Amino acid sequence: MANVADTKLYDILGVSPSATENELKKAYRKLAKEYHPDKNPNAGDKFKEISFAYEVLTNPEKKDLYDRYGEQGLREGGGGGAGMEDIFSHIFGGGLFGFMGSQSSRSRNGGRRRGEDMIHPLKIKNKSLCAPTAMERVRINFHSVNSICDGLNTTIRCLVAFLGEVIHEKDRCKECEGRKVCKEVKVLEVHVDKGMKHGQKITFSGEADQSPNTEPGDIILVLQEKDHEEFRRDGNDLHMSHRIGLVEALCGFQFMLTHLDGRHLVIKYPPGKVIEPGSIRVIRGEGMPQYRNPFEKGDLYIKFDVKFPENGWISTEKLTELEDLLPSRTEVPVISADAEEVDLQDFDISQGSSGGHRREAYNDSSDEEGGPHGPGVQCAHQ
Repeated sequence: MANVADTKLYDILGVSPSATENELKKAYRKLAKEYHPDKNPNAGDKFKEISFAYEVLTNPEKKDLYDRYGEQGLREGGGGGAGMEDIFSHIFGGGLFGFMGSQSSRSRNGGRRRGEDMIHPLKIKNKSLCAPTAMERVRINFHSVNSICDGLNTTIRCLVAFLGEVIHEKDRCKECEGRKVCKEVKVLEVHVDKGMKHGQKITFSGEADQSPNTEPGDIILVLQEKDHEEFRRDGNDLHMSHRIGLVEALCGFQFMLTHLDGRHLVIKYPPGKVIEPGSIRVIRGEGMPQYRNPFEKGDLYIKFDVKFPENGWISTEKLTELEDLLPSRTEVPVISADAEEVDLQDFDISQGSSGGHRREAYNDSSDEEGGPHGPGVQCAHQ
């Protein structure tokens, strides 16, 4: 075994102080795959320790300082050389072995700056917010630290090395072209709770774009409810419209409704209770479930549209029989002897009113013919 002042960095990689560069690289790659944060979120700072150990032991100058003077040699540059504390602070937010202490004494991100959050809409149907278990899959385009070059500032396969020197183009990583990050597609499995509302947010901590020496931000999904063809949501209440015929409005009815959660509801209304056109009835407790209290629900409001029969649907004789069954007419008004009888006709609202056109035609005719006094002649005011 080689005579070295400290073996801690060798122990981290699980190699002996006499290990060759290939042995160091092989050990590092094995441990990096096991403890990379993307693959092992419970690894804590283990990946940082492995990466730092690999950087020091594959750099001849730093390895020599560490072998001869241990941690103190790296801190002080071997008793006279350039100190390493600034480099430790830049990468780990503290001294060399400060990041190796207990997890409770360290900040969550080890002093690294935090990346930007990524905000994405999550479009979801109302019925998914009523389902017992709603799970959506969302595809997110994001940047991940390159696993080929280990995603480190410190590897010579990347554009920028540990001390800032530029690596020649031929030495750059072919996967990330020296940028240390690659484009990937991430599929998130999103569990949507019952009763969640439009605009509500679901956060995936630390899942946003990655970059070296940066704590990833969060992916924030913003819920966007899709309009339903039958139901309209208002808070925890639901609103819908239902069309019935005149017979149903007068004589009662029964119909089946498929709710958002897939249940079939039978809606009954007894004979003799008249439903007026445009009237609203309510079914208590059949609205949307409350968020985080799904056994409590809003109400369901139904507005009834009554469709009347088309003209000629019944004979004159039958109308007389029907009138005998219906409530009596209101008192017939007294009509004076000089009253004029006019025709009540159908009106198509899309054609608008004709009153304005007739007035304009009258005015044009008056100007052209001059009224009773001839062309261009106006009556004098008395």
